[in-house]
Amino acid sequence: MPDMRALSVPTGAEAMRGIWMVVAGYLVITLADAAVKWVLPEIGAAAAMICRGVIGGAVLLMITRGRGIFPRDRWLLTRRSLAHCLVSGSWYWAWANGMPLGDSYAVACASPLLMTLLAIPMLGEKVGWRRMTSTCVGFVGVLIMLNPGGGMWRIETAVLLVSTCIMAVTRIWTRVLSRTDTPAAIAFWLMAAHIPMGLLLLPAFPPPSGMPGLGIIAALLIFGAANAVAHLLFSRAFALAPVSTLAPYDYTPFLYGIGVGFLIWSEIPAWSTLAGATLVIAAGVYNLHRERVRRAAERA
Repeated sequence: MPDMRALSVPTGAEAMRGIWMVVAGYLVITLADAAVKWVLPEIGAAAAMICRGVIGGAVLLMITRGRGIFPRDRWLLTRRSLAHCLVSGSWYWAWANGMPLGDSYAVACASPLLMTLLAIPMLGEKVGWRRMTSTCVGFVGVLIMLNPGGGMWRIETAVLLVSTCIMAVTRIWTRVLSRTDTPAAIAFWLMAAHIPMGLLLLPAFPPPSGMPGLGIIAALLIFGAANAVAHLLFSRAFALAPVSTLAPYDYTPFLYGIGVGFLIWSEIPAWSTLAGATLVIAAGVYNLHRERVRRAAERA
């Protein structure tokens, strides 16, 4: 396993490419999440995990033609993949219990602060006072969105908060794995791990009886393919840019989720959610500005 502190410092141009890749990846994964949330009443959380693994893995094999999928750091890749399966399962369970897409993404907005802070001891990354301040401002926005004592304080929220902590660690591990393994290997084995984990959860979350319709099957195909593409983008992005640079863009799924949730399920966020979003958007935009300043300095 590589020394977690021995990660190269990217250029400003590489960091910018990483930012745009992760933003695109979050858009794709939001579409995948909307598809699975729509089909969950018909197939259940465990079957959704199996479909994600089978379809996503097959799509990745077609995209990569099998090149670069054999892992090098098998132990870390296994831990990362299994931990991410726990994250997936908790989100599917929450959506199956009726949690709105935007609200679940509001909980996940706690991840960027955790990623930025964990990157210091785990990766040895240096976070300047400007980015640290903007990340803290974003965390204040998260607190406003969660609105303690409000309607979001339910058992699903508590489970997703724990899951968000695990998710932050898996993204740190993605950064570490990017130094030894290809994006194809990182994404493929993540998909593959969902198959046995889904099979283990089938007795607890059995799918409803009956064959799914053509619309459900089409949504599952979109769900699996979109997950494959998104995780390829994520793996490449974390290889190009530090975790502390990419962390604020964990807020973008919340913006996507508001629009998708409204269009499909007529979900309207509370005023506190929108107020908090203003702060987290400001934090992300400011960090993008700092990356542009660094890039201009390099050119000069």
